[in-house]
Amino acid sequence: MQDSYGRNINYLRISVTDRCNLRCRYCMSEDGVDKLDHSQILSFEEIVRLVDIASQVGVRKVRLTGGEPLVRRNIIQLVRGISNIPKIDDIAITTNGVLFAQMAEQLKDAGLQRVNISLDSLVAEKFKYITRCGNLTDVRNAIFRALELEMHPVKINTVIIKGFNDDELLDFAELAYIYPLHIRFIEFMPVGDLLFWKKERVLSARKMQEAIEKKYVLKAAKKIEGNGPAKYYNIQGGKGSIGFISPMSNHFCGECNRIRLTAEGSLRGCLYDKREISLKHALRSGAGDEEIKRLFVNVIKMKPFKHNMNAGWGVENKRKMYQIGG
Repeated sequence: MQDSYGRNINYLRISVTDRCNLRCRYCMSEDGVDKLDHSQILSFEEIVRLVDIASQVGVRKVRLTGGEPLVRRNIIQLVRGISNIPKIDDIAITTNGVLFAQMAEQLKDAGLQRVNISLDSLVAEKFKYITRCGNLTDVRNAIFRALELEMHPVKINTVIIKGFNDDELLDFAELAYIYPLHIRFIEFMPVGDLLFWKKERVLSARKMQEAIEKKYVLKAAKKIEGNGPAKYYNIQGGKGSIGFISPMSNHFCGECNRIRLTAEGSLRGCLYDKREISLKHALRSGAGDEEIKRLFVNVIKMKPFKHNMNAGWGVENKRKMYQIGG
């Protein structure tokens, strides 16, 4: 299924919950979220039905996100349900890693193929500061458990914040040198109306690369499995790779292949596009598959050419990233 700009839309990101067991400073307030009632979010049966319908308009890849997806009770059941849909050939999850190690084997057995683990510092005190309550050991255990289970590629998502963790660029690069990990450095971007984000805290991907190349030789790599927006490089002599995601300095919208389903069941074409269509309303009003399929097509067709991230999140954008499936 192509959008109005000829982009092939084959990737659905699903926020399965707005809840999280961390309180990252750039994502949530210290008090957390005004929790949605269970009836307000999609049931697993509804999600599986929507994924099945999405597969009929060309979706082949699904990523489960949150909030933190692993806090959703019985998430393994959802993974298994999606894996049984014939046209879906790639199921991945983005997690903060806190609960992953203890669930990893069951998730893989249910059909999970890949994992992205968010990690913004390798220093325990700094990690606890940015997450407000996290334990770095839990995330390290998650990373190495994923490697043990050969859930390749195992990706680490690291948001680089000038003045906080930009001094750890080489430490993260060393992980990719020693282990078959794919470290993805992400420019700091506004993902809510919190005051922690400031333009002066943004470090461009170009500056990140220059810092890493002072120690390592980077060679342009083939696209890493997963259809992500990162520009990848192999580290000469190393086992893994380095990727740079540059939503602020050099948007990658021309290659975007995704749509997003919120925790409350609304479909939107872009993280920064406030327009949504409620699939939950259609489902619970008794709409048939063909009617819901048309809603998917409508959202794909109205997908914008590019985001307006540099203008900030905006207080008028009522949803936060943890509700949208960022």
